[in-house]
Amino acid sequence: MVRIIRSFTVASLVALALMGCEDTIFPTLREAEPVLVVDAWLTNKPGPQTIRLTRTQPYFENSLPPGVGGATVTVTDQNGVVYPFVETASGVYEWTPSGSEVFGQVGLRYDLSVVFGGETFVAQSRMGRVPAIDSITFFREEATQFADEQYLAEFWSVDPKGPGDAYWIKFFKNGVRMNKPSELITAFDAGFSRGGNFDSANFIVPIRRAINPFDEDPANEGQFLSPYSVGDSVYVEINALTEASFNFLNEVRIQIDRPGGFAELFSTPLANVSTNVANTNANGSKVVGFFNVGAVSGLGRRFTSLSDLSGE
Repeated sequence: MVRIIRSFTVASLVALALMGCEDTIFPTLREAEPVLVVDAWLTNKPGPQTIRLTRTQPYFENSLPPGVGGATVTVTDQNGVVYPFVETASGVYEWTPSGSEVFGQVGLRYDLSVVFGGETFVAQSRMGRVPAIDSITFFREEATQFADEQYLAEFWSVDPKGPGDAYWIKFFKNGVRMNKPSELITAFDAGFSRGGNFDSANFIVPIRRAINPFDEDPANEGQFLSPYSVGDSVYVEINALTEASFNFLNEVRIQIDRPGGFAELFSTPLANVSTNVANTNANGSKVVGFFNVGAVSGLGRRFTSLSDLSGE
């Protein structure tokens, strides 16, 4: 028993010493050659579709990445229909529909081509399907030691029959997109991953209730504000993903949703994420980014009064 206590005491002292040694350092990193970044996430939502081309920049650069202008950008479907993307600003390329036209058709394959600097970069994606969102409900949670009484939202949707569907679920509070790293929501069928075996079922509870933004109460340290209050609105979107895009977004989440501090020692190491964009010249310039084409469904609701609460 004495040895155990001594070991625990020594370990505790070492941990305290490490926490006490906190210095700010500014490491000198080797500069890398800038690489083309392709940001191409296209949907069948009405209105223009946008593809952005930028360059990578140093790790500690505190500014938006520079746009890449002067490229020729097109998307072609498997039937040979060509969608030209016209540069509207530096690095911003748009396809504008004619009348009530929308981009894409579920089930079709699409090929991206970016010609820049004498090189051609290509990628391929197939437009996936999405289920409709049946409803959005609000419910009450009693006060805890970490939060006062809270009002939360939950969306209801059933994954279509047949395994292999992947989704990116986005949500907006009062018209503002919630896009913190912890608010990146993905699903495979109605669960978290391919192995979940949740085909043709309601999305599982943690996914349905992931549309609640949790912010700390500035007036009470360690306490959290209610995600929604009477008068707030929530809008939920389900975006179809390919399996490759699903894997890419989960890799991104691991890299950007970092614990920080002492816990960072035990987290997944920083690493490059995957890409489905390639240079047609295997010996040519490198490229990163992703190309996905997917259908979208959406639904919104306003929390008008306490009578909106389910079970009340």
